[in-house]
Amino acid sequence: MSIKYYDWLSHHSERRPNKIAITDLDNGRNIAYGELEKRAKSLACWLNNQNIQKGDRIAILMRNAPEFFEIQFACHKLGAICLPLNWRLTPVEISYILGDSNPSVLIYENIFRETIDKISDENSAKISLELGLNEPSSEYEKVILQDSDDLPVVNSSHDDVSMIMYTSGTTGNPKGALITHGMTFFNCVNLGIPALINANSVQFVALPLFHTAGLNCYANPILHAGGKVILSREFDPGKTLKIIGDPSYQVTHFMGVPAVFLFMMQHPDFERTDLSRIQQAGIGGAPCAEPILLKWLDRGVPLVQGWGMTETSPGGTGLDIEFAKEKIGSCGKPLLHTEIKIVDEKGKSLPHGQVGELLIKGPNITPGYWNNPEATASSFIDGWLKTGDAAKKDKDGFLYIIDRWKDMYISGGENVYPAEVENIIYQLPEVAEAAVIGVPDMTWGESGLATVVLKPEHTLSADQIIDQCKNNLAKFKVPKQIIFMDRLPRNATGKVLKRQIRSSLLDSN
Repeated sequence: MSIKYYDWLSHHSERRPNKIAITDLDNGRNIAYGELEKRAKSLACWLNNQNIQKGDRIAILMRNAPEFFEIQFACHKLGAICLPLNWRLTPVEISYILGDSNPSVLIYENIFRETIDKISDENSAKISLELGLNEPSSEYEKVILQDSDDLPVVNSSHDDVSMIMYTSGTTGNPKGALITHGMTFFNCVNLGIPALINANSVQFVALPLFHTAGLNCYANPILHAGGKVILSREFDPGKTLKIIGDPSYQVTHFMGVPAVFLFMMQHPDFERTDLSRIQQAGIGGAPCAEPILLKWLDRGVPLVQGWGMTETSPGGTGLDIEFAKEKIGSCGKPLLHTEIKIVDEKGKSLPHGQVGELLIKGPNITPGYWNNPEATASSFIDGWLKTGDAAKKDKDGFLYIIDRWKDMYISGGENVYPAEVENIIYQLPEVAEAAVIGVPDMTWGESGLATVVLKPEHTLSADQIIDQCKNNLAKFKVPKQIIFMDRLPRNATGKVLKRQIRSSLLDSN
């Protein structure tokens, strides 16, 4: 399939030019499809005049704002590759990504000027362009306001790379997952159909757009359908509840990782917020404790658990809302254009009930990693992507993610999956956050250590937590140590950084 301008934006600009595409919540700005098309085309023309060619990388360092999508669609028009950067990384970490990806252009928000100055000597980008959100005098706005020339015709196919998304790097240097036009399209289909996304859909986006969950669950699918996206610079539980509950915004869709829903349900406004307009809320990114799921389902919110990763664009599986309580804890079945299987260490398919590694295949799967043939080769087996997730199916074919293989530890010869233990600890009403890791043990090889954050003005002893685990878990799964913390370290999307917990605790002993 080869087309001119692999571009949803120009389509919607012709059909619904005055319909609001994006609302910037932080400055009250609304941008319609016609204006969004004009601005993206102006940027594409400027990039073309800088001799940007198909396949060149355009790096972005900015918070959530309409300009992010302008850059994405400008790249689509030129066949260039969009490269979102995690603005929460250190200059050293950003320097690594820029050195690995070698972008031709770096577009950055002015609040990150200090970061750019620190990496200027190592920044390989030939051209830098600074933008200021809602600042007419910024370099970016001057470019956008220029008259746009005719763009060259660029033939793109589903196999062409449109974006490189670097993984979070929680286990070492990040890898640049290649995202193709086809992956993004099939994600719009795979997620959009079961989520009932159409031109009337409105999503409040609080997750960062540099992460696949923020960008593709469901922002890109909603723009693909001609709907509206409401952007917030960062997630705030009270602000999010206010927007969702305000009838003037008509929010129909929301996406979050478990931490997002946890913090919202712990907010004092949760019980009095009107959640009735939510047609679908998606949750994924990590195993979710059942008390979190039940709390939202009991409020009548169609909270759909799913599974995916950057390399799967990201939708892989989803649980239909009709099974939300019957199959609580499951992330459902494969999405429309997707296949999965669970295998043992030798690659043999396992029957239901047995835990193995989850493999996935389909047109939504990355072809590999940028500039890293070794990682690409080691990540696939016979065309199947090895996810690194420990999983099982029940007798009805519903998938359950047990944990990441790397988070599993072995105590006395028995496999222990921290998510199972965390789920039991979360049942204690005093617990705000919990994370379990395996630590060296002279007797058992490894044993469990639970880090726990209590809710404000609540008390709980270590013995009470251990008793809770003893009453609900096999003996070898019960943590030997409990450490109370003020907060758990998390990455930009709310995932707990267990490597950081492990290194800080072990280094202090």
